[in-house]
Amino acid sequence: MDGEAQGLNRHTYMMKHVRQMDAMTFRDAALARRLEAAEAANAKGCTAWPPGSAVLEVGGGCAIFAGAASPLSQAVGIGLNGPVSAAELDRLAAFYHSRGAPASIDLCPLAHPGLLPALGTRGYRPTEFNNVLVKRLAAAEIVLTPRVRRALAGEDDLWSHTVGSGFFDQHELTGEEMDVGRAIFGMPGAMCWLAVAQTGEPAGGGALAVHDGLATLFADSTIPAFRRRGLHYELIAARLNEAMARGCDLATASTQPGSTSQRNYERLGFQVVYTRVTLTDGAN
Repeated sequence: MDGEAQGLNRHTYMMKHVRQMDAMTFRDAALARRLEAAEAANAKGCTAWPPGSAVLEVGGGCAIFAGAASPLSQAVGIGLNGPVSAAELDRLAAFYHSRGAPASIDLCPLAHPGLLPALGTRGYRPTEFNNVLVKRLAAAEIVLTPRVRRALAGEDDLWSHTVGSGFFDQHELTGEEMDVGRAIFGMPGAMCWLAVAQTGEPAGGGALAVHDGLATLFADSTIPAFRRRGLHYELIAARLNEAMARGCDLATASTQPGSTSQRNYERLGFQVVYTRVTLTDGAN
């Protein structure tokens, strides 16, 4: 069996596995398109602030550049609306390589089955997995979150440093690391929250964006010294309260498989619907 056939078989197995998961939550590719479209909209929104950022519409999704080393620099939503041509993959690679960055794609397992083997032949390799979770909000209840508040206008650096300290596991952050948070805080429509310790010290944060009744919870982070105190649980709940107040019918988030973050989301009724794989070509 050649490499392309093996890739197709693996992709077919993944699609079957996804469709067999909780039918109450995940019914068809339409849900995946809805989730990935929101992810793409959020990614594009993150380019409103960083200098030199750029967006390329390609392959039914978009490629985002927010800095050569930025974790925000990825392509999302690719291949969910049909085949992706070789010319489009060439454009995507050139978009990143011309800016000194490797080409990186967050691939949904419901993407067109020809995309995975095509990326394999171009030298893309998996570098990360993230579980995509959803929660139906029709029967959700309001949860009290006394240690969480909305971040205020002008608190962009405070929020960015708090979230960055948790994400990068260090107190001192570089300008590039601060820029990741600033890009999210400055995203049109983004709503940011801070978790506060008993001492009044900022201890964690998170963000929320709403698109067509879908609430996306992202940028979750708790500073290491304040973990295991239930702050992340309250951060999730506060954003769910907001989502319900805005009439959303569905909420989604992404976490590393088996992480504490995933367990916290599952405690609040989220369920895994599929796993994205990040593929990177390693060139620059």
